[in-house]
Parts: sequence; C-alpha cells; structure tokens
Amino acid sequence: MRALALLCVASIFAAPATAQVKGNINLDGKQSGTTAVAVGLNNTAKNTAASIKGDAKISGNTSIKASQRGSTAVAVGIGTTVKNESGVIGGK
Repeated sequence: MRALALLCVASIFAAPATAQVKGNINLDGKQSGTTAVAVGLNNTAKNTAASIKGDAKISGNTSIKASQRGSTAVAVGIGTTVKNESGVIGGK
C-alpha cells in the first residue's frame, strides 16, 4: 500500500514540555519564502528558525537570532528526513 502525504511545517518558536528555561532568553527568528514538502511514506520536511527543542535545559542569559531566506526542504521517497534549521537549541 502506498501512502502520499504532504506536510508543510514552518516553526518560528517551539518549546516542548521537556525543555526547561530559567533566566533571561531572547529569540528572534525570521523566515522568508520557506517551503517544506514531504511526499511518500514516513517522510519529514521541516524549516525551523530560533527554536528550543527536545531535552534542552537552559540557565542564564541566552540570546538567539536566526534568519532564513528562500529555504526549501523537500523529502521524497520512504523514511526520508530533511531539515533546514538555524538558531536551534536541543535536538529533535
């Protein structure tokens, strides 16, 4: 069985429940003309700017400035992951 999925994700700020931030933090994420396309089975395409992901624990003064222009992420096939990331703390 073939599955066709189209997933467009653009994330400016993402902070999962596992992330812990204490102190001052400044995030400034800008994206322009970003496109993320995933076609096929179990594919992921993401464009991310200035985000906190995964099990990140931040203490103190942290400042992130990220900018993307014309970023394109395309995943085609089976089990493919493509990411354009700038200014990211943590994983997944």
